[in-house]
Amino acid sequence: MLACHFSMASLEAPTLVTRGTDRVPILLGANFPDPGFIRTSTGWHAFSTNARTNNNWTHVQYAYTPDWKNWHFTSGQDVMPTLASWIDPSSPRVWAPDVNDLPDGTYIMYYCAALKSQTNLHCISYATSKNVEGPYVDSSSSPFICPQGAGGAIDPAGFFDAKTNKRYVVYKVDGNAIGHGGECGNTVPPIVGTPLLLQQVSTDGFTKIGSPVQLITNEESDGPYVEAPSLSYLNGKYILFYSPQCYLTSKYSVSYATSDSITGPYTRATNFLFSTGSDGMVAPGGLDIAVNGDHAMWHANYGLGRAAYTGILKLSGGVVTAT
Repeated sequence: MLACHFSMASLEAPTLVTRGTDRVPILLGANFPDPGFIRTSTGWHAFSTNARTNNNWTHVQYAYTPDWKNWHFTSGQDVMPTLASWIDPSSPRVWAPDVNDLPDGTYIMYYCAALKSQTNLHCISYATSKNVEGPYVDSSSSPFICPQGAGGAIDPAGFFDAKTNKRYVVYKVDGNAIGHGGECGNTVPPIVGTPLLLQQVSTDGFTKIGSPVQLITNEESDGPYVEAPSLSYLNGKYILFYSPQCYLTSKYSVSYATSDSITGPYTRATNFLFSTGSDGMVAPGGLDIAVNGDHAMWHANYGLGRAAYTGILKLSGGVVTAT
């Protein structure tokens, strides 16, 4: 059973907060979707969803910057070249990697991939490395989080709560994978739930503590789902970033909800952080934010792929803005 701590008023479609100037993607606009990143003593290290390079799959892409300005990226570099045995080898579809550091100096990368025994579903796992740039190894024979009856799970992101010294993983139950059709498989009734859940874990990053807690779930205004959750703590508030609407459409966007408690209740913002037209972007989404920080990365449509963008976030008067 899920412990549900969710409260939200019905809202009109959020308004858009925008700078009014076009943003420029990093990595010269290379395809780098669903970016996750971590800051270490050597700089910022970013990871992204798989990509096709010279007819080969790069399961997890990697980029690096020492200063948040000058990025280094080698197309085809794979920081998780070997797949766990439970992943579909013919079409692994490794998505949304998120790297976190652990107290013993290990780096743990949460990610999701296609389930070999039921290839239409994704499930969540983790891989570890002693080096932030990998290689990351997952020796598991089964996934870490895999609610098959609810559609599987995707988009994991780690969070360390500096207030309580507790660790969590937030993720999406991928209900639209078993939806009844329409945009991204889930706009034809009955609509399947895609809740964003919070799972506490121990200091090792993977031993589960208690049951997952629901933070928010999809409403009619979200289209087929809410996805790509990421947590941070800014100015005394827990902020849950997420993306509503189908990523294949221009309605895809970045929104957020705030709470005084990590487990909620979360109150949705009345504005998008980013939407199509914001800063010249099309279908921005998949935002990740530095743990207990204000640096952020996300993607938006660019050329034939989805390029990564960066910004600095600020919370003031309950409204998040980006520069």
